[in-house]
Amino acid sequence: MKQLVQNLKTGETLLDDVPVPQVGRGQVLIRTTRSLVSPGTERMLVEFGRASLIAKARQQPDKVRQVLEKIRADGVIPTVEAVFRKLGQPIPLGYCNVGTVLAVGEGVIDLRIGDRVTSNGAHAEVVCVPRNLVALIPEGVSDDEAAFTVVGAIALQGLRLLNPTLGETVVVAGLGLLGLLTAELLRINGCHVIGLDIDETRLELARQRGVLTLNPTVMDDVAAVFSLTNGVGADGVIISASAKQDQLVSQAARMSRKRGRIVLVGVVDLNLNRAEFYEKELSFQVSCSYGPGRYDDAYEQQGHDYPLPFVRWTENRNFQTVLGLLSTGQLAVASLITEVVPFMMFNAIYSNISQSTAVASMLHYAETVSLQPVIAFGEARYRNGTGTVGLIGAGNFMGATLLPALKAAGANLKIIASATGLKATLLARKFGVARSTTDYAQLLNDPDIDLCVIATRHDSHARLTVEALRAGKHVFVEKPLAIHDGELAAIIDAQQVSGRMVMVGFNRRFSPHVQKMKALLGGSLSGEIPMNVVITVNAGSVPAGSWVNDRLTGGGRILGEVCHFVDLITCLTGRCVGSVCLNAMGENPTETTDSASLLLRYDNGSTGVINYFANGHRAYAKERVEVYSQGRTLVLDNFRKLTGYGFNGFSSLSGRQNKGHAELMSQLIGQLRNEQSVAPLIPFAEIINTTQTTLAALHSLRESRWVRVGGIAVTSLSPPGCEPV
Repeated sequence: MKQLVQNLKTGETLLDDVPVPQVGRGQVLIRTTRSLVSPGTERMLVEFGRASLIAKARQQPDKVRQVLEKIRADGVIPTVEAVFRKLGQPIPLGYCNVGTVLAVGEGVIDLRIGDRVTSNGAHAEVVCVPRNLVALIPEGVSDDEAAFTVVGAIALQGLRLLNPTLGETVVVAGLGLLGLLTAELLRINGCHVIGLDIDETRLELARQRGVLTLNPTVMDDVAAVFSLTNGVGADGVIISASAKQDQLVSQAARMSRKRGRIVLVGVVDLNLNRAEFYEKELSFQVSCSYGPGRYDDAYEQQGHDYPLPFVRWTENRNFQTVLGLLSTGQLAVASLITEVVPFMMFNAIYSNISQSTAVASMLHYAETVSLQPVIAFGEARYRNGTGTVGLIGAGNFMGATLLPALKAAGANLKIIASATGLKATLLARKFGVARSTTDYAQLLNDPDIDLCVIATRHDSHARLTVEALRAGKHVFVEKPLAIHDGELAAIIDAQQVSGRMVMVGFNRRFSPHVQKMKALLGGSLSGEIPMNVVITVNAGSVPAGSWVNDRLTGGGRILGEVCHFVDLITCLTGRCVGSVCLNAMGENPTETTDSASLLLRYDNGSTGVINYFANGHRAYAKERVEVYSQGRTLVLDNFRKLTGYGFNGFSSLSGRQNKGHAELMSQLIGQLRNEQSVAPLIPFAEIINTTQTTLAALHSLRESRWVRVGGIAVTSLSPPGCEPV
């Protein structure tokens, strides 16, 4: 199928061939018939993509500050690589989609195949959308009209925040598509509406809808508003324009009555003049997209609705309201359609979008579309035993770290699978993967594939690991291996039956710096030498609503990230953890805490302390490792510089930051190509012990005590200190 994307690095807007997405639980698969181009949002994305690097930086000063802080912490080269990698990730365009239902996922009981629906799906021939972002189109509403639903919901949410009452005067600043819909909804609500814009075509459209209009370039709009309101001023102002200056906010304040309300729906710079707001006691609020539920993973992705008595108007209920107004004819949108363009001729809209005066551009789609879940880029000759790799997941870590390391290691990359298909296709093209797909079963059923690389959300790691082992594949799974106690038994059973290798992405032990530390501490004899290891991690904060902080989806950062450092201490001490105690910040910390100290006891007398903090400054180095043993000290600063104290012939080792990703993949692919049996790079017992340690840490937090880390019945390669107990 075809999907429209914007390359933020090159500025290209193009149609990409991507596999048809697979419908998941709580999702709806939709064949698109119409999609509406959002002139404001999409124009900004296109213009940003076409801007020079300096112009991009000027548009995002906050991002520039973050880049400078990252340079101080990680160095110039890693930072520059990260910036260009981010810009090189094309993004999908569009969010006003109409189509017919092709399939529904488990749990969707109120929609049927063939239903006409509208959603916030992208410009693509087929989209897969969570149920709460899909609304059924009433009879009598055409596909063209229904395509206005989502942008209409954005306008409606601005009204709900302004809370206008019958007879009030409200100014709408900016009469593009969003502003015209806002003005129409205000009129339906019984308000007197004054519209501001500098474009005469838009002003005329507003006048045809009964809106009083003002052109700030030919008159004093503030004085005019006071004249039209008998010297009182506007009861409310909704700013629906997009501008790179804060003049519109100042104008809104000056034309408002005392105790007036201002709501920002568009995008403008915010540099509020305190005096303008203070003297009138004005209220100012920024509207968030379609309404309550936006950017809430539990609502949008997991399908948990807000109870109507407590949250009357959610995103979906706003969709339904707009559709209801379209159905009754109260909201008229057909005359707003400026141009209708076949989807395959999208450039008629986007090639000149910066200068376009179109109010609403509509894309029409062909009635037939290929529903293939695979895109092939040219098959090479693959065979089992040659290091042939299949990949599940196409997120940032896969593209930024795993795929470059695999490519450098010379891996034969045959298939990459992702749920939506777009990211997998982009990564396949960039890294020379032969095929992209939305059906990961194709990877598991392919006899040529030796290794399955899993880099999906944490809640799927254990399940996919078991499926891959049962399919006879070696497994590399990004940390964590599991996020629930019960998942480990199934993994152990599957590994013991299959005899295949399970490798977790504990890359730090493969860093040249860590290998040097291991050698200085005694190499293979380090397990006999007690030591104290202290690791401090300046992790930085993650938004509270992130899936990482969801115990059921991400598991929290103790399970998802601290496991890295448990494995590192296990590597240095040469032993497995015997008991653990977790102490977290706050009076009643939860299992998803991200500022905590983890204490580890090893059976050979070694101890470990992991200070994992999310409340530090990002300019400070992210990771620091200290080892104290036999009158000697090693300090590793951010995997860039190793300093030794008390070691004959060694004082320091410096270089580019290296956390061991390339070394890990090089060794792993090298093993797969060895016709002899594949021995694990990390003993399976150590991997299980590390996972058990982080799970036990959560028990420790709940019970406020030290917790013994249980033994495991693993028959293969249990190193000293990891024997079952």
